[in-house]
Amino acid sequence: MSIILSTPSVDELPPAVDALKRWQHDGGPLQLHSGDLGWHSLRGAEATAADLRMWLHDGVVHAIGLLDGPELVRMAVAPDWRDDEALARRLAADLDAPGRVLDPDGATVEARGAQRLTQLLLARGWERDEPWTTFHRCLSDPVQDCGLRIETIESDRAEVWVGVHWSAFRGSPFTDADRRRTVGRWLAMAGGPFYADARCLAAFDQGGEAVAVAAVWSAGPGRPGLLEPMGVHQSHRGHGYGTAITLAAAAALRDMGSSSASVCVESSNVGAVATYASAGFTPSAEVTDLRRGTAGWKAS
Repeated sequence: MSIILSTPSVDELPPAVDALKRWQHDGGPLQLHSGDLGWHSLRGAEATAADLRMWLHDGVVHAIGLLDGPELVRMAVAPDWRDDEALARRLAADLDAPGRVLDPDGATVEARGAQRLTQLLLARGWERDEPWTTFHRCLSDPVQDCGLRIETIESDRAEVWVGVHWSAFRGSPFTDADRRRTVGRWLAMAGGPFYADARCLAAFDQGGEAVAVAAVWSAGPGRPGLLEPMGVHQSHRGHGYGTAITLAAAAALRDMGSSSASVCVESSNVGAVATYASAGFTPSAEVTDLRRGTAGWKAS
């Protein structure tokens, strides 16, 4: 079986996105989602293409990896090929060889659902890393009202969204330079090839102040949608706004035709775990990333 490892051009992104959408199924693992590429495209479409790796056989994509930095690759494998021995061995060899896909000085692989690949990497001396919990909410029934005013953010309101997001995830002062840079990145994402399947939402309190934000990504009608990211402004925590924006995100995905809403969070993040549970999301069994062990790599 001849398998080719390639890095796509921007023009070759659509087949990768289409594959990731097809590979999303209710009841399956929350592996790399097309929405992950959308969120990554804050860096631009060209950078997103440069950070992708595709494994193809006879021109058909069987596995995709997104480099989220030089030391982390987030994987998805076609459901019909997850147990294929030849593909799993090729993936393990490519991921384990320092510098071929991942940085020689450090390597972490997120490969949820790819059991044979996981077994092979563990046999090569890789180790289990921090645990994550995946949450799902079925969207067959309407989602209850979240109790806040929700706005779908358009380009002229990008500053509102990025300001809350900055506070939620950075916590540092939001300078003018930060604002210009992050608004520019948001606009690049919103104007890119992935955003037709997305919505950015903001929740506002009774005083009209933006208190929480989320982004949602559809994989198409009848498939699981992704919530990524969700955050609450640091000055407005402890009021249930995280639950409210999560409910709004689930409702938006239902409106977009998604069969369910999915999100994954570090199991140690007790606040996020409680928020998703309170919004009607059900946790699945914990999953772990894999980290290259200190014993080094083994030749394939």
